[in-house]
Amino acid sequence: MKKAFVFDAYGTLYDQGSVEQSVEAVFPGQGSLIAHVWRMKQLEYSWLTTLMNRYEDFWSMTLRSPEYTLRSLQLAASEQLRLDIAATYLDLAPYDDAVVCLDSLVPHRRAILSNGTRSMLSALAANSRLERYLDHILSVDAVRAFKPAPQAYEIVEQALAVERSDVVFVSSNGFDICGAKSFGFTVVRVARADTSVPGPRVAPNSIDERLLYGLIRGNAEMLDHTADFTVASLADIPSLFCDHGNN
Repeated sequence: MKKAFVFDAYGTLYDQGSVEQSVEAVFPGQGSLIAHVWRMKQLEYSWLTTLMNRYEDFWSMTLRSPEYTLRSLQLAASEQLRLDIAATYLDLAPYDDAVVCLDSLVPHRRAILSNGTRSMLSALAANSRLERYLDHILSVDAVRAFKPAPQAYEIVEQALAVERSDVVFVSSNGFDICGAKSFGFTVVRVARADTSVPGPRVAPNSIDERLLYGLIRGNAEMLDHTADFTVASLADIPSLFCDHGNN
């Protein structure tokens, strides 16, 4: 019997598509490219700062990465404009399957563990009205190290007073899945952008930034720490572990 279900936030519970829409409104025709490079650099900077022991919180990463992206594309944006675009991260929409899943997991403890700052996550949960379905909101700020560093996952044991074997961890991000499985959680992968499933062949010269991002981030990683279960939707999770989600 698992005691707690812990979810990644960005890309797992929350759809980041509105970030692209916000960027597109400012830079027509380039929203998708900017948003996807922004996200890749956001993660890369989180890993770099952790490895260098020079922690900056995720809000800082969220501002630095578009600065890099826009400069690389030779586009100009004021600091205020970057702040306005970054604020989209405080008001993301949850995926349609998020509420169904979280509601069905009662009475198990339900938590977010995210690279986001506590203030970012609190605002996000409040604005999306998802806070009513969550018992804990956990940020890596507590240990000043980003996922997939082991100390980030230790927060769950400490905050929820559970053993890692009692935890189901849910993510759509390959790096997060590897980190959580290596740490000792039971891991569920949500295959939201899996390009490895059969589908129409795409000509190499027609690959756009969405597909490229999916190729890099959407598939299961080729490392030894693989998910215990893979699902297409969060709504599939309660049936894996609960008797009709109520026991």
